[in-house]
Amino acid sequence: MIIVHHLETSRSHRILWLLEEMGLDYEVKVYKRDPVTMLAPPELKAVHPLGKSPVISDGVRTLAESGAILEYLTDAHPESGLAPTRGSDAWVRFVYWLHFAEGTAMPPLLMKLVFDRIETAPLPFFARPIARAIARKAKAGFIAPRLAENLDFMEAELGRSEWFAGDAFSAADIQMSYPIEASQKRAGLDATRPKLTAFLQKIRARPAYQRAVVRGGGGPMP
Repeated sequence: MIIVHHLETSRSHRILWLLEEMGLDYEVKVYKRDPVTMLAPPELKAVHPLGKSPVISDGVRTLAESGAILEYLTDAHPESGLAPTRGSDAWVRFVYWLHFAEGTAMPPLLMKLVFDRIETAPLPFFARPIARAIARKAKAGFIAPRLAENLDFMEAELGRSEWFAGDAFSAADIQMSYPIEASQKRAGLDATRPKLTAFLQKIRARPAYQRAVVRGGGGPMP
């Protein structure tokens, strides 16, 4: 049986969701974040050397990284219909979005999270104005423009078809869900981008998404 090593309120929600969409039996091992640092607990290092989540165990195999896990599971279960036919135009888009989510969409979101914390962190009084000025300049000059570009691009792409890889829902939409949910929480995604807003409404209404929230003890966002 597949075991999902699930860190609460994290990317591993996507793995639970995929498995629920597939209707597969699986076990969930839930790991709690440190209440102060919000980091993963050290127990995850016993599963994978980097001590991060998501990680799955499938027999003798242990696999990390959301995109790799989604691709592995959709390849292992083609009957699920959650990946397009290999070699098709939809499959090319599918692979692109699997990689775009973490390779392009997430880095500026993580940078914004880090600089937001720098801007509000308790610091010695003499360092506080310097740190805050640097944080504000980095966010305004680099991070905010990248976030806006990414959101505009994703909004336009959803104008091409109902879902990211085409007219059929796929694991690419599951992979893309996390940066879009993070954008709504941290990067100003709102009704001015109606296609992305509608995307979030549609995925959250899916029964498998809702079952994954229950199995994981909460949604993807802290």
